[in-house]
Amino acid sequence: MRFIFVSFLLITLLGCNEPEKTTANSIRPIMWTEVSSSSLDQVRTLSGIVAPVEATKLSFEVNGKIEKINVHLGDDVTKGQALAQLNQRSFKLGLQSAKAKYEQSKASFSDARNSYLRYEKLIKQGVVSQSGFDNAKANFDASKSAVDVAKAQLDIAAKNLEDSTLLAPYNGIITKQLFEPSQQVAAGQSVFEIEGKHGLEVNVMVPETLIRELTRDTLLSISFPVIPSLKMEGKITEIGTRAESANAFPVTVVLQSDNSLLRAGMTAEVKFAFEGVGRTGHTGAVMRIPVTALRAGINQKTYVFVYDTEQQVVIKTQVQTENVLENEVYISAGINEGDIIATAGVAFLRDGQKVTLLDTKTQRFN
Repeated sequence: MRFIFVSFLLITLLGCNEPEKTTANSIRPIMWTEVSSSSLDQVRTLSGIVAPVEATKLSFEVNGKIEKINVHLGDDVTKGQALAQLNQRSFKLGLQSAKAKYEQSKASFSDARNSYLRYEKLIKQGVVSQSGFDNAKANFDASKSAVDVAKAQLDIAAKNLEDSTLLAPYNGIITKQLFEPSQQVAAGQSVFEIEGKHGLEVNVMVPETLIRELTRDTLLSISFPVIPSLKMEGKITEIGTRAESANAFPVTVVLQSDNSLLRAGMTAEVKFAFEGVGRTGHTGAVMRIPVTALRAGINQKTYVFVYDTEQQVVIKTQVQTENVLENEVYISAGINEGDIIATAGVAFLRDGQKVTLLDTKTQRFN
């Protein structure tokens, strides 16, 4: 009986150890990727507002009462088109008065000139006194100045009459109308707002940490949240030299093409690309790998598992990280282009472990 019991116990122990041996000899499959070289260039996306290249507020240069308005909100206008007109009665009367004064001054000047020329001849003959000649000359000079003043007043009156009609400065569209007929308007008070048809631009505020990286005439990629399929290019034309709100600088980016779907006031997303510098000061080429490929070690060291194609094992390799962007890590040292690394489950791998590569072309479902 004792022999039978010992034999049964040995069989039981051997049976329990068999699965453990099988597990130790199993080969672990891993998700993987091939390392490729990339630049350290970084991209910052900033929001801006679409605006017309040409836009202005239109106003009369003289005071008056609006007599008629020829255009309305949303109307297309051409350069030189009459948009609105003030009551012209007072301007016409002022012009008539200035003309009369001008003609009167010219007549006075003619008499003074004739008198001066006569005295000039007589003084040479010694017939008239010097004081008489001096008075004639002074009257001649004064009448000449009076003509100049009257001519200037006539020009001002003519300009006031001309300015009583508001003209379009360029081809565009009326985007705002602020007055109606019979309303009194002061000089310089906005009556219309007009946008030109010379393209659109994007006004964006750039933070102080990025402004030094920008130069004029640089082409940028621009997208629009309300029109996801629309991608356009823009050129930097203006870079502000003084910070405004939140220490950000104004930058103007002119769109290089037109699209009928765009409207002023829409939101645009501008992508600013610039040469990046890693946290260690590294510049130039880097290796870009998924964040899931990293394994943290002691003393803030970071590792990846590189696959050895000959021995079919993974080798724990220390790497130097530079930056993280969109779930990808930039590596400056430790791995090379073409290396195969594990990208999932790295916490369960060990140095020198034998593995197989999963077939990435075959779709797997849980």
